[in-house]
Amino acid sequence: MAITLVNPTGLPKIDAYRQVSVASGSKLVFLAGQVSWDADGVTVGEGDLAAQVEQSYVNVATALAEVGASFADVAKLTVYVVDWTPDKMPRLMDGIARAGKRLGDTPVPPATLIGVAALDVPEHLVEVEATAVLD
Repeated sequence: MAITLVNPTGLPKIDAYRQVSVASGSKLVFLAGQVSWDADGVTVGEGDLAAQVEQSYVNVATALAEVGASFADVAKLTVYVVDWTPDKMPRLMDGIARAGKRLGDTPVPPATLIGVAALDVPEHLVEVEATAVLD
């Protein structure tokens, strides 16, 4: 694999992601932010943050697979959450865990969580964008 994930000594170990990724590949893959649409453009889990996180991560995996990649190739995720407050963390983590079960592995690349006022449509609560590296 072109990506090695690291939790450096002296930084906190966070279950949701690793602090650093080292990329040694030469092909960069940039994914548009993925929301909780199904293949027909219908929002999955309206009003349910965990369900939307799950579907968004699954959509990232689907997009990666199209170009021969997987979450193992992801160097960085950015997660945008509408009206973020720390009390939403358990629902976010539940959605990531549910996606991990569906995908066969919990994705833990370095990630940044950004609270936003709104996304593309009012029904969307989360958007996940990824950068991957392939050999």
